[in-house]
Amino acid sequence: MQINELIRDKEILVIDADGTKLGVMSAKDAQKIAYEKNLDLVKIAPQAKPPVCRIMDYGKYCFEQQKREKEARKNQKVVSIKEIRMFSAIDTHDFETKVNQAIKFLSSGDKLKVSVRFRKRAIAHPQIGEELLMKFKEACAEVGTVEKPAKMEGRSIVMFISPKASK
Repeated sequence: MQINELIRDKEILVIDADGTKLGVMSAKDAQKIAYEKNLDLVKIAPQAKPPVCRIMDYGKYCFEQQKREKEARKNQKVVSIKEIRMFSAIDTHDFETKVNQAIKFLSSGDKLKVSVRFRKRAIAHPQIGEELLMKFKEACAEVGTVEKPAKMEGRSIVMFISPKASK
């Protein structure tokens, strides 16, 4: 953005600090008006014919812009993907512990990647892993919905669960 002496155009359309159009004038005349009011002349639309400049407090404008950006960053929710890994031969208590952990993650608004790994010859029975994931899906049905269904990836089956929208 060009300000004050950096504006070298012969003719510019000038807008006052309160939003009224002052008309087309030379850049020097517009700068005089801005200096009389202790404000800056800022080019806001350089591609227009003639270019549009505004008389404003540029420091205050920059400060407010930074404040808006900071507020926008503060309000945005970062969704992270948590992963839960299980093996095809998992005991009931271990399974319940994994389900409780998944419910905790989904309740806090995180997405979940659930994977069942197959060791050694267990890869010959992928239906065991699919049944395990179906059981897992039913256990988490209250707080989450399946985003991507179970899919075989190498030596593991992977399923993605996203949190249900809170009402």
